[in-house]
Amino acid sequence: MYAIIRTSGRQYQVQPETVIEVNRLALEQGAEFETDQVLLLQEEGAALQIGTPLVNGARVKGHVLEHLRGRKVIIFKQKRRKNYHRTRGHRQELTRVRIEAIELGGKLIAGMLAPAKPVRAKAKAPAAAAPAAETAATGTAPAKAAGKAVAGKAVAGKAPVGKAKAAPKAAAKAAAKKPGARKPAAKAAPKVASRAAAPGKAAGGKRATGKSVGPSSGKSSGKFGGQSGGRFGRKSGGKGTGKKK
Repeated sequence: MYAIIRTSGRQYQVQPETVIEVNRLALEQGAEFETDQVLLLQEEGAALQIGTPLVNGARVKGHVLEHLRGRKVIIFKQKRRKNYHRTRGHRQELTRVRIEAIELGGKLIAGMLAPAKPVRAKAKAPAAAAPAAETAATGTAPAKAAGKAVAGKAVAGKAPVGKAKAAPKAAAKAAAKKPGARKPAAKAAPKVASRAAAPGKAAGGKRATGKSVGPSSGKSSGKFGGQSGGRFGRKSGGKGTGKKK
């Protein structure tokens, strides 16, 4: 069995336990949904009923589950050679509804309406009032307070004994930490002998004499002998003839 209803300008085919999404309705979440805009009704074992424009006495009932928004739709506009571009987005406001029953002539022919759940207020027991009444009647609270006071005195009496025991331990630790007599550090041997030996070594070396290590004469010998060392020895008496070839 099913029915076709019209709501929010659209048509939907529904049956019991069907969940549909319609345009936003002015109903709160959990409120009852009811419409008489039934365009077509098909019963089990009966003829198809087509409304003119509506089926007389037919109603569809349900409940609002939640309000939501649909997927985003992008709208882009352009005009060529006009430098015109426009981009817009849109998300439709929707309401999710669950169909629960279909009625005809005041009689339930499909589905079953969910009964309203009674709201029970939780009664909180006065927790603080009962102990207060017991203490007022029996007087147990002062006894407990006195016991705590006695325990506090006992702990306070033990505190000086602990301090007296801690004093000898502190004195023993202080005596153990006293440093012993330090031995005088051995003085470094004078370096007079080493310093005196240094000039003697310098005197025996080559650098102390002041003479250069290189050759005694400042003249450089050429390839074939002579002062200038030219290739053909024009100025000096080398092996070259001095004649141009």
